[in-house]
Amino acid sequence: MKKIMSQVPFKGTAEQEKQLREIVEANKADKSRLMAVMQEAQGIYGYLPIEVQQIIAEGMDVPLEKVYGVATFYAQFALSPKGKYNVSVCLGTACYVKGSQQVFDKVCETLGIEGGCTPDGKFSVEDCRCVGACGLAPVMMINEEVYGRLNPDEVPSILAKYE
Repeated sequence: MKKIMSQVPFKGTAEQEKQLREIVEANKADKSRLMAVMQEAQGIYGYLPIEVQQIIAEGMDVPLEKVYGVATFYAQFALSPKGKYNVSVCLGTACYVKGSQQVFDKVCETLGIEGGCTPDGKFSVEDCRCVGACGLAPVMMINEEVYGRLNPDEVPSILAKYE
């Protein structure tokens, strides 16, 4: 899965930062807790923007590169916020051979982004590897709603339902 840095400005609150700093402070003596701290940080913010990664790196006395490396290595971490409507297009084998890349490209074109989150925070787009609906390939999900047997021409009208 391609990790995309956010194009949406960071909007963390003072309360979120206070909560994060308390978590970092409680764990800073044990560098093996880095991943756990990152998981908690993502729980607070919903993703790990560079500003949050910097607080973690400084507070735990580890290089920022290490925090970023963990964030980009593990699929559980997101570098971009999720939109109100998270669009996930399956690029697993069954979907891919039936044209899901073209569906993904049409979603991005329609929303005017290359993945990540739209500037208004309404939509986010990501690819995934399997949603367990191979018989409906190609498949796209918007939050928990599954759309199958798609062709790219259907994408704009599906997205319009969420406007």
